Parts: sequence; structure tokens; C-alpha cells
Amino acid sequence: MEKITNRNNIPWEELSVAAWKVRENAFIIGKTKVGAAILSDKGNIFSGCNCEHKYRSHDIHAEVNAVGNMIAGGDEKIVGILIAAEREFFTPCGSCMDWIMQFACEECFVGFENKDKKLVVFNVNELMPYYPR
Repeated sequence: MEKITNRNNIPWEELSVAAWKVRENAFIIGKTKVGAAILSDKGNIFSGCNCEHKYRSHDIHAEVNAVGNMIAGGDEKIVGILIAAEREFFTPCGSCMDWIMQFACEECFVGFENKDKKLVVFNVNELMPYYPR
């Protein structure tokens, strides 16, 4: 796959379909189902949903689940990730951003889609401008 340096070159529609589809499998105790889909630097798409634990405070967030699936699938670099949730605006928590940043390509894009499927996209450096890389 050629290097992507423009947010418009990410297949956001494919990531959206994957994220919203896997979101339906979320296991929640609270009220927010979340889905995430990653485009790797090899052109593969990996998805994950949140899975909340009844007795522990260590829930698996959708972004981390997607990263784990990417690693399990043999890829190691994120070109783009889309997070889908039925909230007005939703961003990854600090822990999820740590995971995204660890595996992010130099130019990595993070997109959010709300219940109206309105897409908002950032470069990871816009979300974490002082992250040590």
C-alpha cells in the first residue's frame, strides 16, 4: 500500500461500515456501545468493539480491541482509525490514545462518527500534539 498522507485518501466509508457493524456486538453494562475500525499500512481493515466487565474496572475499549485484532492479524501500523458511537461527540480516552499512538504511522488519522454519521477527522498530532514519538 502506498503511503497515505492525506485524510481524504482514507476509505472512511469502509471503516464506517466495519465500525458500526462491530459496534452491534459490544457487550456493555453502561449505555454506550462503541465500535472502531482500523486501516493498517498494509491496507487491511481490523475492527473491535467495547466489552465491559461486570466485576472489574478493566473494560476493553473498542479502539484497544481493534488494535489487538490488528496485531493478532500480523499488521503493526495504523494509517487511520474510525470510532463509531451514538453520542454527539466522542474521542478516545487517554489510554486508547496511548495505544493508537504506539502503533500510529507518522501520518495517522483518527475519525469519529456520531449517531448522525457525521464524520470528524483529526491527525493524531492534533489530538496529542506533545506526545513523545
